Amino acid sequence: MFESTVTSKGQTTLPKAVRELLAVKAGDRVRYVIVDEGVLILPLRPTSRLFRSLKYDGPVVSVADMDRAIAEGAADSDLA
Repeated sequence: MFESTVTSKGQTTLPKAVRELLAVKAGDRVRYVIVDEGVLILPLRPTSRLFRSLKYDGPVVSVADMDRAIAEGAADSDLA
């Protein structure tokens, strides 16, 4: 269980253990989601953190090839 104090300006500090568990650091943003039981604090991950997070060892694919594959997949799906 973790606790912190709310200041007169409505601010609070996330305890160090919570920051570590959420992997947030100074300048990061969090989202507050109100639920029946209280509030959830969710870290917002900037897309820049995703850079090179997925490995792809296949051949280089052009944008035109990707567009063609998307069009073919859409034509083959039940949504077309």
